[in-house]
Amino acid sequence: MTIDIEPVRSYFMDLQDEIVNALESLDGEAKFLREEVPGDNGALSRPRVLADGPHIEKAAVQFTHSKGDSLPPAATERNPKLAGHAFQAAAISLIVHPRNPYVPTTHANLRFFMVEAENPVWYFGGGFDLTPYYGFEEDCVHWHSQSREATGEYYQQMKERCDEYFYLGHRQECRGIGGVFFDDWATDGFDASFALTRAIGDHFLPAYRPIFEKRMHSEYSQRERDWQLYRRGRYAEFNLAIDRGTKYGLQSGRRVESVLASLPPLVVWKYDYHPEPGSPEAELLERYLPPKNWV
Repeated sequence: MTIDIEPVRSYFMDLQDEIVNALESLDGEAKFLREEVPGDNGALSRPRVLADGPHIEKAAVQFTHSKGDSLPPAATERNPKLAGHAFQAAAISLIVHPRNPYVPTTHANLRFFMVEAENPVWYFGGGFDLTPYYGFEEDCVHWHSQSREATGEYYQQMKERCDEYFYLGHRQECRGIGGVFFDDWATDGFDASFALTRAIGDHFLPAYRPIFEKRMHSEYSQRERDWQLYRRGRYAEFNLAIDRGTKYGLQSGRRVESVLASLPPLVVWKYDYHPEPGSPEAELLERYLPPKNWV
């Protein structure tokens, strides 16, 4: 079967536009910097970065369509037989770092690879996850309800995979409350796999926007801001030390500014810091971050 990457590329670009417009509307003032960076043989990068908004401190929604003679090591470490073969890849990746500490940070990405081996190989991957600074059970239930609606029978499998992936082993701590995550997905053929990928992409805004709107005007003090900046350190540690997407971007020669646009604008590390027992900050670590079934 011949696979055409164009419908995937088109969907990812349309989804990028939809999410960019929605985030600009949520912030109310700041606008995304929009760039078009063409590559060789029809490749394309479309960086979209927003900064210093009243409600979004930083956001990046990136689209890339790349082509090459061989996949970077980060893309072949699980499938070494694909190394050395020509490929095409299309992907959308996003991060939102809100200003209000009561609004969670969120991440999503969707990707598609085609490898031109003796027996051509293709697969989808990606997902979305939520990283709150303060725990609200109704937000967790809403997020995971949308995750389950997007993935149906595969929810529990993808939920557990998300909990496993977004884990800082050096801290023995989950990054957030998870969501869904999938790799090397070709189950039931291209049409079914693409439909599942679109369902996940289409559920991102319904999952995140209501939480953002509910928390964006919450009052907070320097205490909450300090905790947010401290917890952002965990986000930076994951992206720089663990995340395969960051490694792939750096190894593939993409613009470093685009690859590292997911990092938070401000972050603080405190030596051997522990929140006060019984505090809302301690509750996040003890009750919300350990993996659990929210729906």
